[in-house]
Amino acid sequence: MPATNPKNPESASASTPPKAAAKKPAKPAASIESKLAKLGLRTDMDLVLHLPMRYEDETQIVPIREACLRGGHVSQVEGVVTKNEIAYKPRRQLLVSIADETSDIQLRFMNFYGSQVKQLAEGTRVRARAEVRHGFFGAEMVHPVYKIVNEGAPLPNALTPVYPAGEGLSQTVLRRAIADAMRRVDWTDTVPQSVRTRLNLAEFQPAVRLLHYPPPDVDEHALTERTHPAWNRVKFDELLAQQLSLKRAQQARREKGAPSLAAVGQLSEAFLKVLPFALTGAQQRVVKEIRADLVEDYPMQRLLQGDVGSGKTVVAALAAAQAIDSGYQAALMAPTEILAEQHFRKIAAWMEPLGVKVAWLTGSLKKKEKQAASELVESGQAQLVVGTHALIQDTVQFAKLGIVIVDEQHRFGVGQRLLLRNKGSDGLVPHQLMMSATPIPRTLAMTYYADLEVSIIDELPPGRSPIVTRAIDQNRRDEVIERVHAAALEGRQAYWVCPLIEESEALQLQTATETFETLAASLPDLVVGLVHGRMKPAEKQAIMDGFSAGEVHVLVATTVIEVGVDVPNASLMVIEHAERFGLSQLHQLRGRVGRGSAASVCLLLYQSPLGPVAKQRLMTMRETTDGFEIARRDLEIRGPGEFLGARQSGQAMLRFANLETDQWIVEQARDVAAWLLDAGTPEFDAIVDAHLQRWLGGREEFLKV
Repeated sequence: MPATNPKNPESASASTPPKAAAKKPAKPAASIESKLAKLGLRTDMDLVLHLPMRYEDETQIVPIREACLRGGHVSQVEGVVTKNEIAYKPRRQLLVSIADETSDIQLRFMNFYGSQVKQLAEGTRVRARAEVRHGFFGAEMVHPVYKIVNEGAPLPNALTPVYPAGEGLSQTVLRRAIADAMRRVDWTDTVPQSVRTRLNLAEFQPAVRLLHYPPPDVDEHALTERTHPAWNRVKFDELLAQQLSLKRAQQARREKGAPSLAAVGQLSEAFLKVLPFALTGAQQRVVKEIRADLVEDYPMQRLLQGDVGSGKTVVAALAAAQAIDSGYQAALMAPTEILAEQHFRKIAAWMEPLGVKVAWLTGSLKKKEKQAASELVESGQAQLVVGTHALIQDTVQFAKLGIVIVDEQHRFGVGQRLLLRNKGSDGLVPHQLMMSATPIPRTLAMTYYADLEVSIIDELPPGRSPIVTRAIDQNRRDEVIERVHAAALEGRQAYWVCPLIEESEALQLQTATETFETLAASLPDLVVGLVHGRMKPAEKQAIMDGFSAGEVHVLVATTVIEVGVDVPNASLMVIEHAERFGLSQLHQLRGRVGRGSAASVCLLLYQSPLGPVAKQRLMTMRETTDGFEIARRDLEIRGPGEFLGARQSGQAMLRFANLETDQWIVEQARDVAAWLLDAGTPEFDAIVDAHLQRWLGGREEFLKV
């Protein structure tokens, strides 16, 4: 990117030589506007809040000799071109040598325009900035940012901002657009003076101006690390907008009517009596919270989170029982057919002996079966419906839907969850219980789930065995196969999970089908099964049934067994190419073992050499089985966007606040949002409107449903 400052747009770089640019006609404004729009910069305030991603220090020149001695650092040097040539080995490249009174250095351009060759002619004075490397021909800068200057040309007196840019948008264009926008926007502060004083917040306009145009005496470390008071003000405003929007969404939902599911009657009581185990204290607490919500005449919006194997399905079944006791239907939607079928089999086994009709509805059903299931749902004969995305199709109509239970909710998009919620009748919105086996760190819950009530099952059922986790190099596969064989001879079963179904030349990973064939040949005295997502449901279920019954000793699978599969006799888990999986997925897979009383082991097979992120993940898996600790570390590694599946979930990601380091600001923003909304005065409502308009600009489709 060109190293320019707002006062000196006449700069050049390897990608935008000024002489070449000068020959071209100016681009029409509409073209620049469309490019800005691609970055989400449609209004003046969007531009004003398009803050620098970093700053470059162009305020000083380092003698070339000094820059060479401290190689590996970014330095700015100035010198006269002494040599200019195009080399053709090992590839076509432009080599330019510049020298000052202390030494010389080579500038190397692998991609260049013909005009640059003339521009960097011998005798030209050049100011260049890049990391200094020591190559085969001595010290060099590769593709430096450079300017053609006159001797004694003044240096910038402040740090130069560098903005996130899109294709065809130079830093010069962005800086000019931002400067123009700053002259036009309304700078009225949307945070009350009393709040600014109490929280020691900088005023909005000075803070934003400082970030765009840092003064010479600014604390450079605080600016680049984003700990400067100006950054804290921007982070606070961003988090406040998020809190206000989510809390407003919560208020709007509470204004909608929902069926009051007040009866905890015969079915609920009978269900608890037939369970072959007692609820844990955590389950009892969560059931109490949900029951209190379901009595209300506004829709429950509760997130139920608990670690792998903590017993969320039982809690969901009790919520469904309360709806059925109250004369309503319940629907449970899962993201995959294998998970939906696990729920269906488990809940039907509990409920049907008690006289409850449980329907099964998925996309793979034959037309007649699907129609028959839909008729049961529409007539109200099916009191509980379990299925996949098929539940939200237009052809499926509920007679009297009281509660919607969504498992692994982060795997569904906003639109999908909304369609199921809209299946209510008589203008009422059904209650919604969302379940997640991926524990959500507290700070994340306070921000992205600020509009939900959160229940946590933080206790595992008694009798679960601890899981020992080991990381093993792929070179020791034979030892691992022998361990699987030994476990089977002791009467135990094993999972062997692979990341791909078919061969991929790009990734060179062991495939599920190849692993299945290898294990079947290596373990001729054992029954080895194979399950993957592309199998027909009947084939898949036959293998799963055989594994559950103990007839299949080793189950080779893709991640279709990530959630929902419960085989207490399975005590060994082998995860092939564990370095390719995320932390959350590894934790979910490991949770398939340790469900019985036998000591359980999870072996993470990896391919050397490991990258730093993969090392971190495997180390975390070895060190802890605590889902919340794993989630916290996962958030550190991946950030909230990827952690939440944000593109799919439709949540507005934070641009400036960092949930790891800015938790204190999250708490401040949450409290101020509650104070502004609870006041309910016209004055405060206007403040809230202005703040949301500034930060979201009407883009409240990001609000979760």
